[in-house]
Amino acid sequence: MKFESFTSGTWKQQFQYKSFQPTPINQEWCWDDPRINVLLENATRALGELNAFTMIVPDVDLFIHMHIIKEANTSSRIEGTRTEMDEAVLEESAIRPERRDDWREVRNYVEAMNRAIADLQRLPLSMRLLRQTHESLLAGARGERKTPGEFRRSQNWIGGSSLADAAFIPPHHEDLPELLTDLETFWHNRSIHVPHLVRCALSHYQFETIHPFLDGNGRIGRLLITLYLVSHGLLNKPSLYLSAHLEKHRGAYYDALTRVRESNDIGSWVRFFLQAMTETAESGKQTFKSILALRQEIDAQVITLGKRAENVHSLLLRLYKEPVISVNQASDCLGIKYYSANQLVGTMVELGILHEETGWQRNRVFVFRKYLDVFIDKN
Repeated sequence: MKFESFTSGTWKQQFQYKSFQPTPINQEWCWDDPRINVLLENATRALGELNAFTMIVPDVDLFIHMHIIKEANTSSRIEGTRTEMDEAVLEESAIRPERRDDWREVRNYVEAMNRAIADLQRLPLSMRLLRQTHESLLAGARGERKTPGEFRRSQNWIGGSSLADAAFIPPHHEDLPELLTDLETFWHNRSIHVPHLVRCALSHYQFETIHPFLDGNGRIGRLLITLYLVSHGLLNKPSLYLSAHLEKHRGAYYDALTRVRESNDIGSWVRFFLQAMTETAESGKQTFKSILALRQEIDAQVITLGKRAENVHSLLLRLYKEPVISVNQASDCLGIKYYSANQLVGTMVELGILHEETGWQRNRVFVFRKYLDVFIDKN
């Protein structure tokens, strides 16, 4: 199928409305647009360079954990939550009651992503894996009544308050099995010659168009991008997430998806996606460079602490994964008494490594601010 002659689908009459029946995508794809070739080359190079960082950065899994928290927070924010990164790294007890539902959705995303990455060690990228991930995503959160882990058995819609005024109505639930089988086959079809990043772009569009779950489709669809890259070996670690780019360019993102359905312009969507991949990979590289520079700066401070350096170094390994800590947590982490942990945390405050930002006299929480700021978008 050539992009320029692609027909996105047809409108299928249901009882009192029409649902959109997308064209299957498990086929050969080609294009005449030379811009796609250049964008594909740029995205592939940037992704490879980002992947190289994950193989040379010491203790990279600690930093990947923070990448996942940032992705969870940003992807959830696209769907309307209001949790900030400063809150996302806190324990639930430190979150104001009125913000805990949003916080839980973010933490569910972290757990869902971690579970999915672990499951890829024993399962291929599949609808089964996505359903398990969806179950983790909605467990105990506001979507728990939206059949977690199950594809929908009723019609849903996007925009508007009902089917009568919906902005878009995905395919009828009876058509899901055939469409989802086609999509899953496309992920693994070796008899067609389509670059992985183009397959990834088409897969995200198709998944969002099918909208197979009652809730959580946007978050699962964005998570699918990273799972695809990891499962096909384009990334050794789950280090790239598009949600920050998509949130920044939210209008253009939704317009590009809509343009495919309304104007058959699949090429425009692929160009948008490849540019997003390039910019996100470049941003990821800068994040790793910032982490390495900060770590070098901190290590230079710690080495001056003499006998205390070993405990501070051990605590830092914990903070690179979770950049918020209490004295009790430091005590448990190091296996030392509260008094000693309190002195050690005080030393890190004096060095400017930790900052106490609650102003509380008891149950104080200390933040590894310089490190956390690496993961907070400034624009």
